[in-house]
Amino acid sequence: MVLDPELRAIGGNGSGRAREEELAVLEAVGRRVLWLSTAIIDHANRVRPNPSGLKVGGHQASSASMTSIMTALWFHALASEDRVSVKPHASPVLHAINYLLGELDESYLTTLRAFGGLQSYPSRAKDPDPVDYSTGSVGIGATAPLWGALARRYVEGHFGGAGRGRQYSLLGDAELDEGAIWEAIQDPMVPGLGEAAWVVDLNRQSLDRVVPGIAADRLQGMFAAAGWQVITLKYGHALRELFARPGGDALHARIEAMDNPEYQRLLRCTADELRERLPGTGSTAGPIADLIAPLDDTSLLAALRNLGGHDIGALMDAFDSIDDTRPTVIFAYTVKGYGLPTEGHPQNHSSLLTADQMRTLADRLGTDPDRPWAAFAGGSPEAARCAAAARRLRRPGRASRQAPAVPADLARPAPTGSGNTQQALGRVLLDLTRRAPEAAARIVTVSPDVSSTTNLGGWLNKVGVWSPTERPNWFADDAETILHWRERPTGQHVELGIAETNLVGMLGELGATWSRWGQPLLPIGVVYDPFVNRALEPWSFGIYAGGQSILVGTPSGVTLAPEGGAHQSITTPSLGIEQPGCVTFEPAFAIDTEWCLLAALGNLGRPGGSSAYLRLSTRPVDQSAADVPGDPAARERRRRQVTAGAYRLRRHEKPVVTLAAMGALVPEALAAADRLAALGHGADVVCVTSPDLLFRALQARRGLSRDPSWILDQVFPADRATPLVTVLDGHPHTLAFLSTIRNTPVTTLGVTRFGQSGSIEDVYRYHGIDADSIVTAALDLVD
Repeated sequence: MVLDPELRAIGGNGSGRAREEELAVLEAVGRRVLWLSTAIIDHANRVRPNPSGLKVGGHQASSASMTSIMTALWFHALASEDRVSVKPHASPVLHAINYLLGELDESYLTTLRAFGGLQSYPSRAKDPDPVDYSTGSVGIGATAPLWGALARRYVEGHFGGAGRGRQYSLLGDAELDEGAIWEAIQDPMVPGLGEAAWVVDLNRQSLDRVVPGIAADRLQGMFAAAGWQVITLKYGHALRELFARPGGDALHARIEAMDNPEYQRLLRCTADELRERLPGTGSTAGPIADLIAPLDDTSLLAALRNLGGHDIGALMDAFDSIDDTRPTVIFAYTVKGYGLPTEGHPQNHSSLLTADQMRTLADRLGTDPDRPWAAFAGGSPEAARCAAAARRLRRPGRASRQAPAVPADLARPAPTGSGNTQQALGRVLLDLTRRAPEAAARIVTVSPDVSSTTNLGGWLNKVGVWSPTERPNWFADDAETILHWRERPTGQHVELGIAETNLVGMLGELGATWSRWGQPLLPIGVVYDPFVNRALEPWSFGIYAGGQSILVGTPSGVTLAPEGGAHQSITTPSLGIEQPGCVTFEPAFAIDTEWCLLAALGNLGRPGGSSAYLRLSTRPVDQSAADVPGDPAARERRRRQVTAGAYRLRRHEKPVVTLAAMGALVPEALAAADRLAALGHGADVVCVTSPDLLFRALQARRGLSRDPSWILDQVFPADRATPLVTVLDGHPHTLAFLSTIRNTPVTTLGVTRFGQSGSIEDVYRYHGIDADSIVTAALDLVD
């Protein structure tokens, strides 16, 4: 069905003996893939010992709907440089294909969802066989190849070695409900990605039900409006042949007008029931009944199921017709559970075949259930096809370039005067272009339309904005234009639309280039801190997939006083503690920001590396309060403490209380310490730069990790253990654990409710994090 000239319907009408032989071989391979993927799940749930009795799970029906699509892709269309993101629930199909290609040892086929075995969903980091993109979080894995395509272009344009190749996404139709999908396809960077090709498994079922109104026409139109080539595979050759016979027009019209639930119900009918129900009522009932009357039961049942997504010939033609000048989406109509006894059942999402059903399936597919993992016989056409595909898909080896050395200290004099940590971000990036040009050349910044408001303007003016092609800067001669927007292939800043999920998706793929193409990048994404939580899931998934990057949240906290409660981030300070593969920093001073950023950059683009989250502020702070030692050795000691999590900023001769503060609240802690001293109560002040690293050190001291723990003895020595007041511009639980270092009494101050607009003084007082509140909390502990 064609909506307009932009939407194409593929027929798959190839002819000739060679074509027929090729189709026969591919269909035989597809049957083996169906068996293997079903058996992998069956063994995990029904055969493998399960002492706990807990459900193992797996998705036989979701895998079955993808077998024809993936067979045609891997054994016909894919090239060695292509990469594929596989629908999460179809991971057994990927493992089955990798097994037939010789990329997965047979011993792993019995380990689906077992500890150390095949993962529940495709994982680049954890699966033993080749996986191009980790998937599992709906919508995120599907969009990853778009950002992977941009990352490949960036690497190829700057350093070479990334080659070419298409970026495929295989996704379920339910994933199109996710906003991340539509945010991605509408991003200004995407329409030019001719290497992007999506295949939608349009089985029209969800986890719980048959979807009543899938609105495929509307979805196709939305892709076309975004500039995509849209290919529709709705009917297979058997149905199309029926449509061409007398009465076929009536059958075609009947199926086109049929609600999806009615069609899915017909899939559950016997042949006799189908002969009764399919004709329907009205004037077309007679012609349809006459049309299907001569068909034997097997042919009739097969014809109804003969949708385009199961027609390998049509799929081959679709892949061959992709327009490489723009993104392509193929809507492949399928049956969920195709070829299984559960096909079309509204509750087949997690259903499992019984032992009897598995034996019947093996007999129909020509396999031996007692030898479930048998490969194709040597010398057979199917074995030859698998071997040829394996040779074609073998990727060339690439030498991995080592990540550039990042200096630990730029050796600048400690800043004086007033400044903030957000300003320090832009200054450090500019300094690196002069003092460490090799490292600076690998830095790529990404922003969702907030570059100028997050102090990246100077960096942009220096390195330019990345674009696959050079674009004219029409404001170059405008004397009042401060930010010079020069777009060119050599630029090092990527500007996306405003969607944060796109930003971190791009960030994750830029951070994975060291493992994909052996070319490490040092990616830094900048986003307003109140929206970090919105971006956290896709960023976390990027880290899980091996992407190493730095996410900068700025400005932050209730220090954004005039912005009101909606823009005052509360929970972000603890993200690093809770996010695996990431270190969090919240520096208070410009020099601390420099050291933390350099340390974070030094951890990127390498095996065993780590991502980082920096929470910065726009609050002006007196930089001389950092009291940076002038002696080189003492300065280096301070730097090591800053990048290990904390340092003692104020040391009283006889402390009775310790004030541990972080980020923008350090000036309040210093003011409180002065007032406590005037009252006769000595106070030490500890500046926390990373609650995450302090928590890791505490865990290491307890024998629960291998992280270094020396920072605890230097900053919280036993001989200076006193009652503790913690304070930060965020939720107080972030620093509450500090009291367990020496088992001291503690009062935790922070933000636990939505704020209001106002001055910093008013808002701090409202949340009880001002100097008065700190003094009161300290007096309550020591009096």
